[in-house]
Amino acid sequence: MFENRVFRRIFGPKREEVTREWRKIHNEELNDLYPSPSIFRVTESRRIRWGGHVMRMGERRGVYIVLLGKPEGKRTLGRPRHRWMENIKMDLREVVCGSTNWIQLAQDTDRWQALINAVMNIRVL
Repeated sequence: MFENRVFRRIFGPKREEVTREWRKIHNEELNDLYPSPSIFRVTESRRIRWGGHVMRMGERRGVYIVLLGKPEGKRTLGRPRHRWMENIKMDLREVVCGSTNWIQLAQDTDRWQALINAVMNIRVL
């Protein structure tokens, strides 16, 4: 939503040829004017890429332990915060890959890279 608002500000309003009235540019027209991937998709793809990188690390590495481990200590009040692993799972659910085991999928670098490219190429309407 924020990104579309910025693009509307950059590209300005559009003048109808028939009625000669000004109107806002629709989302489809914005996607045609600026076809590069959404900043949210870039963030998701990089988070997924990083998760795959960590999964291919050894189990003794600190980052691996932090990604999979459960923190100890007293929890704060309120809703529990999302961990990296939960964010990666949510990102993968959007790509319809949530049913497969993403930890095993990350071990195959070719399939994992194809998944990251698929995330980048999803168009947000």
